[in-house]
Amino acid sequence: MRLGFIGLGAMGRPMAGHLLRGGHELSVFARRAEAAAPLVDAGACACASPAAVARNADVVFTIVTSNADVEQLTLGDDGIAQGAAPGSVVIDMSTIAPSVARRIAQGLAARGVDMLDAPVSGGTAGAAAATLSIMVGGKATVLDRMRPLFDLLGKTVVHVGDNGAGQVAKACNQMIMVSVIEAVAEAIHLANAAGVDARRVREALLGGSAQSRVLDLFGGRMVARDFRPGVEARLHHKDFGLVLREAVDLGAPLPISAQVWQQLNALMGREMAHDDTASLLRVLELTDAGGSQN
Repeated sequence: MRLGFIGLGAMGRPMAGHLLRGGHELSVFARRAEAAAPLVDAGACACASPAAVARNADVVFTIVTSNADVEQLTLGDDGIAQGAAPGSVVIDMSTIAPSVARRIAQGLAARGVDMLDAPVSGGTAGAAAATLSIMVGGKATVLDRMRPLFDLLGKTVVHVGDNGAGQVAKACNQMIMVSVIEAVAEAIHLANAAGVDARRVREALLGGSAQSRVLDLFGGRMVARDFRPGVEARLHHKDFGLVLREAVDLGAPLPISAQVWQQLNALMGREMAHDDTASLLRVLELTDAGGSQN
């Protein structure tokens, strides 16, 4: 197939590589030429704009940071909609607000272009290993046509519902995952405060009913004091902003998520935005220390 890919960061670049190695023609766009260079060296075609990518492709993938980024790429000046042919498909794998996903889908539909909102879970490791979980909103018939492409990117592909439903599922994923990161941080903090070896506490918990991937991965980073980013905390902060705004719009009370949101706000205020979200442990420690930097 003729494919396009826009958003060649830590997640997008390996995902685009899987599609290229799957035997498909690939056109790419990146604001920084060096981001696209490894794919171009492997046979991808570099384009000057999102519209140019769309002219070369029957299916265009996007994975960028914010609502505004996705809207600009798809519906803005020289965006995908300006170059996409009727019958083509846009697959947005970013994490954005469900309402924005629906609005973009409507704008593309007016030009005869289908859209799937297909956010992912699994992080950079899942992107590199093609083991992502993909949550899809949009027409089931379109998803059926796109499944061979999704199979190159992930192990779990679930059709959640109409446009926007994939983003609702991703919001639920982030609520649970980051709330558990906070719970793990509090458990490690309690163990440290009690003078107990947090490494042994984590080891014991991993063998019991508290076992989870978050305890294993993020708990491991906490006890090792390794706060280098797997996923930068600023992205989870952004995601929780989407969650809480959606909750306000729906009138849905989310008391635990609201508290975790405050801890993420504190993390951002402590200038840890580009560190790993395991830094929620340091937020607790700094609070104990009266605000002095550890």
